[in-house]
Amino acid sequence: MHRQHYRWFLPISTRWMDNDVYGHVNNVNYYSYFDTVANTYLIDHCGLNIKLGSVIGYIVHSECFYKHALAFPQQLEGALRVNRIGSSSVQYGIAIFSAGAQQASAYGTFTHVFVDRQTERPVEIQGELRAGLDHLLHAT
Repeated sequence: MHRQHYRWFLPISTRWMDNDVYGHVNNVNYYSYFDTVANTYLIDHCGLNIKLGSVIGYIVHSECFYKHALAFPQQLEGALRVNRIGSSSVQYGIAIFSAGAQQASAYGTFTHVFVDRQTERPVEIQGELRAGLDHLLHAT
């Protein structure tokens, strides 16, 4: 995946603990990066209140494709777009780039279903949340 396919970017620093015994970022850490990218955008640009809000997002599907190894110490950029948005769910396209690189080192998808915090039943995506997600909608 190429940088131009994404709409929003977040700097990420690798940590010493991200490396595994083979000397590169272990695969499980990419999902942590994905979480950080998506949730930072939701909090900063969509008004999602993770502590007190009545609406929360649950991940119901994720996948990641690994293309190039990364390692500590390395500066990265997380990239985000919205592939599809429904009434209560959104599928993000997420990628991890070595800082400044044009091709992703890893990319994949995350699907959030937004639910009522108390009932855990799906709720309609609306208001500031809908506007923020619409802003990242990627025309394929």
